[in-house]
Order: sequence, then structure tokens, then C-alpha cells
Amino acid sequence: MKRKYFDINDLTKQGPVLRGEAGATGGRFRFDLGRAGLLLLDMQRYFLDREGHAWIPSGEVILPGLVRLAEVFGRAGRPVVLTRHLNNEADAGMMGCWWRGLIERERPDSEVVGQLADYAARGEARLLEKEQYDAFYETDLEQWLRAQGVEQIVIGGVMANLCCETTARSGFVRGFEVFFLVDGTAAYNRELHLATLRNIGFGFGELVTVAEVAAMMGDDR
Repeated sequence: MKRKYFDINDLTKQGPVLRGEAGATGGRFRFDLGRAGLLLLDMQRYFLDREGHAWIPSGEVILPGLVRLAEVFGRAGRPVVLTRHLNNEADAGMMGCWWRGLIERERPDSEVVGQLADYAARGEARLLEKEQYDAFYETDLEQWLRAQGVEQIVIGGVMANLCCETTARSGFVRGFEVFFLVDGTAAYNRELHLATLRNIGFGFGELVTVAEVAAMMGDDR
């Protein structure tokens, strides 16, 4: 079931190809830096550690692009939110019966990885803890984003077909314009990722690449 389908050396080409296969037409939302916020989901060691049972083979490939966007949003003074998925037996709900092994706070691999964690530590990104796939569920995310003047959310992270897709749908029904990163999200395999892109592009948001978002923010390197 798990396969690495993204290649760091060819990612800029693979993203548009995947979007093309999704068949999304797009063009409903126009990106506006002054209304945008970046939401990066669950980039935790639990999902990026090769030795872990939940390892996402393409997860490490998307990380540099997400770091780039976090830097670009930060320089522009726009909000960056990093989610950290945590559970215990009391709050897991259906997560506890569906998945093997809860991501408990005490686990070292529950931490957000590398440079993204550094942004949160320096106060350059907000670290939001969540208990379910949906980052809006029983958190203050919506209220916080509204207070920052955010009306558009750019979504990246893992897993594309679980937390990223669920949060994108939830953001849409709350009135946010959703921009979903084709090459800034990852799933266990390409088939699951493509299914999500088809769903999002059909009825919930715009499918965009990391390079496109960066360029719209003035960073075209």
C-alpha cells in the first residue's frame, strides 16, 4: 500500500502532471496575499520517521517546499499555522479504534519536524494541537484565522487524503477559499493522493503547486 511516488529531483514537474490527471479546471478563487494564511498539517516525526509504522514515503519529499512557503509567508507578515495531532484514550474517539497506536503527547515522535518546529519555537508560526482529522474541530482555528484577517487558506502537509482533505472540506463549509497544495501534500500512495485531488478540485478548492503560490507572493526562485 505504501509507495514513494514523489521524487525531490522532479517534483516541480510531477505536481502539474498529478493536477492534470485530477481533471480540475480551477479559476474560481483569485489568490490574494492580503487575505491568505498558510496551514501545514501534521508534519510530525510520527509520519516522517522511516522506522515508524505510519511512515509516509513521500512525506520527506514535500518538506523543503513547505519550509519555503513558511519562510515566504513569514516574510510577508502572513499567518502560518502548524498542526500537531495528539490523542489519548479519553479524546481519541473513533481514531482509537481505526488506527494502530495513538500519537500521545509524551511520544518523542509526536513533535513537528526540523525547521518548521523552529518557526513555532521562535513565534513565527502558531502551533495548534488537534485531536481529529479536521483542524477546525473543537479548536479555535476559525476564530484565530478570522482575527488575523484570513479568508483564504493554503493547505499542505499529511496525510493528503485524511487530515488535509478533511480540513479543506471543513474550511470550505466555513466560508474560507481553499488552495490545496498538489506537491505540498502527501499520502501513502499516488492513488490515494489523486483521489483527494479529484475530490478537492471538483467541489472544494483550487489545486495549486508550491512554486505557483510562492510566485504569487513574489518569490519566483
